[in-house]
Amino acid sequence: MKRSRAAPTNADLLKGTSEMLIAWTGSQREGFALPTGAGMAAGPEDREEWVGSAYLFVESSLDKVVLSDAYAHPQKKVAVYNALRTALAESGGSPDQLQMLKIHRSDPQLIVQLRFGGRQPCDRFLRAYREGALRAVLQRCLAAALDLDRVHLQLRAGAELLDTWLQDEERCFNCIFAQKPDRLRDEELAELDEALRNLQCNPGRHVEGPPVSSLQSQGPAPLEDKPPAPPSGQTFLFQGQPIVNRPLSLQDQQTFARLVGLKWRKVGRSLQRGCRALRDPALDALAYEYEREGLYEQAFQLLQRFVQAEGRRATLQRLVEALEENELTSLAEDLLGLTDSEGRQV
Repeated sequence: MKRSRAAPTNADLLKGTSEMLIAWTGSQREGFALPTGAGMAAGPEDREEWVGSAYLFVESSLDKVVLSDAYAHPQKKVAVYNALRTALAESGGSPDQLQMLKIHRSDPQLIVQLRFGGRQPCDRFLRAYREGALRAVLQRCLAAALDLDRVHLQLRAGAELLDTWLQDEERCFNCIFAQKPDRLRDEELAELDEALRNLQCNPGRHVEGPPVSSLQSQGPAPLEDKPPAPPSGQTFLFQGQPIVNRPLSLQDQQTFARLVGLKWRKVGRSLQRGCRALRDPALDALAYEYEREGLYEQAFQLLQRFVQAEGRRATLQRLVEALEENELTSLAEDLLGLTDSEGRQV
């Protein structure tokens, strides 16, 4: 008659578990993994999804072609978008793995916000970018659409310029992974996809751009006539006092940048009505490009862009009017030298 086996004690169970862990530790040293089921299974919460974001800056190397202008043109917008989409598809895989979230216009550049849905497509993209394959495909597509055969590219993640670290692949991965997408895919890109599908289904049909009227309204709006440069001695009224108008000086820009703080973007929107270079995508680009340097540099670069675009038409009067519109009268007083060092009117 067989004797029944005694149930294992707690000591036996602990001994068996210890032996298994010792055996697994040894196997790990030799490069072997723990057999399936031999330990606690990792649940979905233990595996973080690999999602990251970066910005691709694209600029024409030819003075005669300005990509931001081409993307605003109804007849060229779809072609530029298709060139970007084709280059990214050949470099990173399917759109669900490497996705364009938004295309910003920042004269003279385009800034493409990218979303990476996995480390593998990010690896493919970085390799294509590093080896020049991405640039080659993009130039080939743009040459057919715009007679543009040379572009300059930059890749950024947060404040990091990744072009500096392309040989350090792990650092690039970490920078991209640290930047999580802050938006969903822009509706404009879905409309451009639809325009491309219409073009493919009707090859003989000329498609100028997305058929949605709201998208067409996002193109360059008619601008007000630019004010002429102020003649010598021209004045304007501020708080009842005549002020001599003149082009903005470097000191004006520095004073504005030191005092305006978070409201620099609101002032930029007031100035943009007569200045194409300060439209919303350009303000977004300034905020991004100079985020690391802080508010002073963002505000200073705003007026730099204004002066570069408008020349002598970037006047004291236009800036003061923008400040008054945003209830920044005290800043205007400082700018005009109407207050002393303690903020009292003189």
